[in-house]
Amino acid sequence: MMNAEKLRRDFPILFQEVNDEPLIYLDNAATTQKPKQVLEALAHYYETDNANVHRGVHTLAERATKDYEAAREKVRQFIHAKETAEILFTRGTTTSLNWVAKSFVDAFVKEGDEIVISYMEHHSNIIPWQQLAKKKRAILKYIQITEDGFLDLEDAKKQITEKTAIVSIAHVSNVLGVINPIDELVTLAHAKGAVMVVDGAQAVPHMPVDVQQLDVDFYAFSGHKMCGPTGIGVLYGKREWLEQMEPVEFGGEMIDFVHLQDSTWKELPWKFEAGTPNIAGAIALGSAIDYLTAIGLEAIHQYEAELVDYCLPKLKAIDGLTVYGPQNSEDHTGVIAFNLEGLHPHDVATALDMEGVAVRAGHHCAQPLLTYLNVPATARASFYFYNTKDDADRLIEAILATKEFFKNGAI
Repeated sequence: MMNAEKLRRDFPILFQEVNDEPLIYLDNAATTQKPKQVLEALAHYYETDNANVHRGVHTLAERATKDYEAAREKVRQFIHAKETAEILFTRGTTTSLNWVAKSFVDAFVKEGDEIVISYMEHHSNIIPWQQLAKKKRAILKYIQITEDGFLDLEDAKKQITEKTAIVSIAHVSNVLGVINPIDELVTLAHAKGAVMVVDGAQAVPHMPVDVQQLDVDFYAFSGHKMCGPTGIGVLYGKREWLEQMEPVEFGGEMIDFVHLQDSTWKELPWKFEAGTPNIAGAIALGSAIDYLTAIGLEAIHQYEAELVDYCLPKLKAIDGLTVYGPQNSEDHTGVIAFNLEGLHPHDVATALDMEGVAVRAGHHCAQPLLTYLNVPATARASFYFYNTKDDADRLIEAILATKEFFKNGAI
């Protein structure tokens, strides 16, 4: 059984006071905290192995290259890809999705083709497709959401047609806290000859993911949302598609040979990684994967479900509080978006911060979704495995104190 109290000791940042209150960090959907093992991996690289990869033959360069490529293998195992050639290091989910839109999809989408996404997508899984649709005169379509906050599969069957070239959907919503049925969407997309792209930023840190079992064509995620550092991410792509893609960036490291008027590219995956990569970030991501694997992704998933099962009913019992997305804890991930009647989410988040409770407030880079829900913004609490039921209680207490303050002017 997972021991959250023990695990949280690995996270130095959690043991501080904010506004004279113990920090309760509930903004994990935005970014997660880093365990000391990951921080030590970053420091170790810079203190002992700092050198460029793939280029030098001296000892430091060879050690850096070995650890960098070892991290790629850890990613492959973590998401169960077939081979390391299918694992590309990027800056994060946003970069990964842009690479697919700019390089792969741009090459074969033509005027009149359809690109299908949903109303619950993060901006990073909307804007690249908007730009592509404008450039190619393609048609961007949205799958609707049911009244209880789920992706509408019946509407998906209508939106995905013989003209659909791309279907791109979030595995887990960063606002509604739902896990989308990627396997069913893959079946729908492939039946129409479409390519399936998945934004896995909110899924990979919280649950087991097997890209081969899902049969997705592309899968993107970020290191900083899974206990790794910022500035490092992953794009998984099936070899058959990556072979057809042209690099998005050009320069050193990704070339095979440079002639005066033309150049040739390295083999996968290096043809996509131009210049000096985020070596320290990749190595530290590998350390984060080691850390999460030792805990167990299934254990993390089950523990977060227990936290939500504990917290969600308490939130819903607060008079004037609205929870968005599924109303049953079994259908909810650790992401819970809510509003307090009569209060702007920014005021709520500011008041909670005065109590030491860190939550998110705003549109969460999902403005089409909030427009669809007919709200300008929400507050959002998001849990991870180092959070506890005591953290959930502190959240409830802080919300009740906030209500009292805005009602009577005192906390």
